[in-house]
Amino acid sequence: MNKSIKAINKKDISNSRTQYLNHIRLYKISITVLRFLILMAFIAAWEISTRTGILNPFIFSSPSRICTTFIAMAKDNSIFIHIWTTLFETFLSFFLIIIVGMGAAILLWLWKGLSDCLEPFLIVLNSLPKSALAPMIIVWLGNNMKAIIITAISVSIFGMIINIYTGFLEIDKEKIILIKTLGGTKKDILKKLILPGSKQIIISNMKVNIGLCLVGVIIGEFLAADKGLGYLIIYGSQVFKMTYVSMSIVILCIISTVLFKLVDVIEKMFRD
Repeated sequence: MNKSIKAINKKDISNSRTQYLNHIRLYKISITVLRFLILMAFIAAWEISTRTGILNPFIFSSPSRICTTFIAMAKDNSIFIHIWTTLFETFLSFFLIIIVGMGAAILLWLWKGLSDCLEPFLIVLNSLPKSALAPMIIVWLGNNMKAIIITAISVSIFGMIINIYTGFLEIDKEKIILIKTLGGTKKDILKKLILPGSKQIIISNMKVNIGLCLVGVIIGEFLAADKGLGYLIIYGSQVFKMTYVSMSIVILCIISTVLFKLVDVIEKMFRD
């Protein structure tokens, strides 16, 4: 009798779980469809507004003009050169930010005197508008890719150092005491506890910084570039080819979405 009751209970739980998973799956599908419909509605409203004269197509461009311009620039590969330049600068600056940010945060955690000394300077530099630094960086380093990379790094490096270092300090103190009691050194604490325990904070900062790197690269390209999407935006506004500007912004939206999803996939891999 008890076995049959348990079998029935297991069957009910299994059915309930299946219904719950189906509900979650349907919810995700409906959200995806709704997002797609909102996007399509926006594109349609934009196109109709420019064709009916509600919006000036010379200033606001239109989806059809953007597609035509993209195809024309794709034929001579010029648009792909601009996209590749921006992507390369973004990935390079992002890689350097991860290396420098992690290294600096670890040094601050290892030497408390260093962190106490540098913390106010890091806070001031993090709160400083980076667009104000960009012209000075261009003057110091010249009109080249190096200046663009440094500009992109300056946008997010200080915030990343502060956030990761703060995450290191929030690790359970009792676990640190336990490792010390067992004879562990500070390096053991770092390798066995601090870094594994801060994995989520590091990934979260990567999600934010990949977008900030793209912002920093575009700021740098506004001032010191002869190719790239930032350059294309400035060039289009100067010669009143607003379709270049709109097309570049659309491409940047796509790139930022793909980059965010890429980091999201990395996060799921580490979580699993």
